[in-house]
Amino acid sequence: MKVILKEDVPKLGKTGDIVTVSDGYGRNYLLPRGMAALASSRSLKEVEHQKKVIQNRLERQRQESLELARRLETVTCTLARRVGEEDKLFGSVTARDIEGALQSHGILVDRRKILLEEPIKKLGEYTVPVKLHPEVTGMVKVNVVAE
Repeated sequence: MKVILKEDVPKLGKTGDIVTVSDGYGRNYLLPRGMAALASSRSLKEVEHQKKVIQNRLERQRQESLELARRLETVTCTLARRVGEEDKLFGSVTARDIEGALQSHGILVDRRKILLEEPIKKLGEYTVPVKLHPEVTGMVKVNVVAE
């Protein structure tokens, strides 16, 4: 039986893939759960159209992410913190702090996309990656200075 997957199915395929499965698996598992639809000539045309629409949307998101990455590289976030001995910070600079600094520059980025391996605990200039899209990662400069 040939079916078109409506959602990702582990070890079988991704959304929009046309796969051949046993009749029982398709009839008793995939179709009742809405994970797949029978592959007919009409549904194949519809799937091709949906793939084109999704591809166009993904390309548009990728272009927007590239533009945002270019903007990020021109921005330097300066964060002032209290320091103790040997330029160690009282507390630390986290992704939430960087998110707030970017918002003050008019750039909206979710803090979960800021790839900070561990909080910054010393003064200095750091380059922090920001994952904007699966294919696009921007870099932002973070300058931590004493208050």
